[in-house]
Amino acid sequence: MAALNVGSLGEYIREQRRNAQYSLRQLADAAGVSNPYLSQIERGLRKPSAEILQQIAKALRISAETLYVQAGILEERDERGPGLRAAILADPLISERQKQALLAVYEAFLKENQGADGPPGGSAAHPTDPAGADPA
Repeated sequence: MAALNVGSLGEYIREQRRNAQYSLRQLADAAGVSNPYLSQIERGLRKPSAEILQQIAKALRISAETLYVQAGILEERDERGPGLRAAILADPLISERQKQALLAVYEAFLKENQGADGPPGGSAAHPTDPAGADPA
């Protein structure tokens, strides 16, 4: 995973807040975070969790994935499962540690499949997979 890029993330959130014509206090209320905490995020002093980023994105009416990319949690959208990454990060039922573990496993599978024969993303059926078996 990429390192959290807090400085530019805070600047990006501040820019989006201003474009939405929200005061700091209004966005903090809409996102359900404290005014001082949001101020620290904007100044690059705090590293918000994926859940906090999701709350801020919802309040700003932008995609949470956009903030995840700005934070360095996600890479730019590509054709390999961006919905899965966003879904894992947005799931409120698992902890941050569990989310990062799932994403690490997923990334490891993607790297492993890049070296295997077949299309990128490993969509070829496994020889022992019944779905790939000959129906004869």
